[in-house]
Amino acid sequence: MATAETVDLGPPHPPKEESLKVFSEIEHELKKTLLHMKHTYLKHEPEYFAPVQSLSDSELTSFSSSDLESVRVGTSAYGLHLFGKLRLPAMPDSGPAYVHFRAFVGGDGHNEPGVATLHSIHTEDREEPDGGHTYRAIFTKDDPLEWFDT
Repeated sequence: MATAETVDLGPPHPPKEESLKVFSEIEHELKKTLLHMKHTYLKHEPEYFAPVQSLSDSELTSFSSSDLESVRVGTSAYGLHLFGKLRLPAMPDSGPAYVHFRAFVGGDGHNEPGVATLHSIHTEDREEPDGGHTYRAIFTKDDPLEWFDT
């Protein structure tokens, strides 16, 4: 299994042609999964998607490849791991307006070679010093794009 310790994840940079190709291959699944997560978390932990609760489903998923602001790429024995920071265009610049996602392109006999799949959309459950928790799936421009498994 690929981990932050076993994959050398490159620095964040604007997406290049290959990253945009991967994004186009997973865009439909990314939108579908994002909507499913929003509706599921509304029932249990609405705080995850609180910043985007006022958006309609079509507004939330109105992004395209031009909204992919930065990526980080790493390779492993399994294939290519792409982490993306995606701007939600319906959100104001002043607040949380980013989704972090992880995609995978199989190689060396893992998954279908050269086919991009959505691995996950990042959600964060952070324990606070007082014992409480902070939940989020919508990030700010200043939140770094780091390795995640969730």
